[in-house]
Amino acid sequence: MNRRHFLALAAPLPCVVQGVAQDILTQAPPKANARLPYGKDAQQFGDLYLPSAANRASAPHPTVLFIHGGYWRNAYNLDHVGHLCAALARAGAAVWSLEYRRLGDPGGNWAGMSDDIIRGAEHLVSMETRYNLDLTRTITAGHSAGGQLALWLAAQRVIDLRGVVPLAAISDLRRAWALQLGGGVVGELLGGSPDQIPQRYAAASPAELLPISVPQRLLHGTADNVIPFEMSQRFAKASGNAKLIPLAGAGHFDLIDPRARVWSTVQHSILEWDF
Repeated sequence: MNRRHFLALAAPLPCVVQGVAQDILTQAPPKANARLPYGKDAQQFGDLYLPSAANRASAPHPTVLFIHGGYWRNAYNLDHVGHLCAALARAGAAVWSLEYRRLGDPGGNWAGMSDDIIRGAEHLVSMETRYNLDLTRTITAGHSAGGQLALWLAAQRVIDLRGVVPLAAISDLRRAWALQLGGGVVGELLGGSPDQIPQRYAAASPAELLPISVPQRLLHGTADNVIPFEMSQRFAKASGNAKLIPLAGAGHFDLIDPRARVWSTVQHSILEWDF
């Protein structure tokens, strides 16, 4: 995975690396406790991170369904959020980190991708007893494009969720198109511009799915130069069911780096839902 390539795709926004997160995309991830398929395609699997062995026999674990970002492209996989997932597991949660078909994969268009997110989420039911999961205490979270998918999943109401925590999310696909984020990647994802296919934007963009009944906590770095902070500001203002948590001076990748100074806020926002 090439961090420089990732940042370049954010043009025309400036590409400045900030914070200790400068190498998180290239650090080898911790090994998950299990890699489990939820379908037959090579990309239909997830990595499951569990609390320490000493805690596994205790009461069922609160569960985090995490969705990685990468502009929905297959150049980026779930490995780069492995450190985040392992940190949340050390803090006492079970973390189901989803892989899914992405742009460049067979079936990796919006239809296939969104189907994978639903199937991967629903697969939690089959894991509940074996891995001691408490699915009454499930939240979903996602970073960047994964934040869009997490918000979209919450709006579908296919599983019960206590909350959704988008991290530097692409929460408005029309706005992302207007800004030409990722070199116009939203057009690739949906197959055209908002004027050409408004119905697809209406079905996929979290900003157009409001109100979302699941409570939302939006975290975004004020120094994010990949996804602009104002996108989360706009979304939180429009939502009526969201709390915006600005992370002063944080860049885009600080939010997925447990070494970053903002990590305690990120972890608290993901895990503290009156469990």
